[in-house]
Amino acid sequence: MTKQLTFREMEEKDIDQIVFIENESFTSPWSRESFVNELTKNRFALYTVLEDEDGVFGYCGVWIIVDEAHITNIAVLPKYRGKKLGEALLKKVMEIAKEKGAKTMTLEVRVSNYIAQSLYRKLGFQNGGIRKSYYTDNHEDALVMWVNL
Repeated sequence: MTKQLTFREMEEKDIDQIVFIENESFTSPWSRESFVNELTKNRFALYTVLEDEDGVFGYCGVWIIVDEAHITNIAVLPKYRGKKLGEALLKKVMEIAKEKGAKTMTLEVRVSNYIAQSLYRKLGFQNGGIRKSYYTDNHEDALVMWVNL
């Protein structure tokens, strides 16, 4: 039996699970306070969660400023990876951003994260440049990628 997948806007009650996903996914995870601030104080932020009957297992954050959308973070729990769920989540967020007036979307990705880069390219993102020493944990460069929506 296939589980029912649902996309919805993130709520404050989701933050503990989002922090868990963040900690499972990144070497420099965002803090709980960062997510609280995004949901309660950042009028540009929009966060989408992906869940099934067992709960939230993925999320994506985007800032939509005028006609540009910037992906802040996207993550899926490790046990859910490799099933095209991150792709479905990003497609949904791209659709939402376009509906809200965004014409372009951008993101940063570690230069060593070839799996994520492959997904982004599959969805039309192209290389835009390098941000030197972008990541604070190891000073790795970030590849900036763009797509027209």
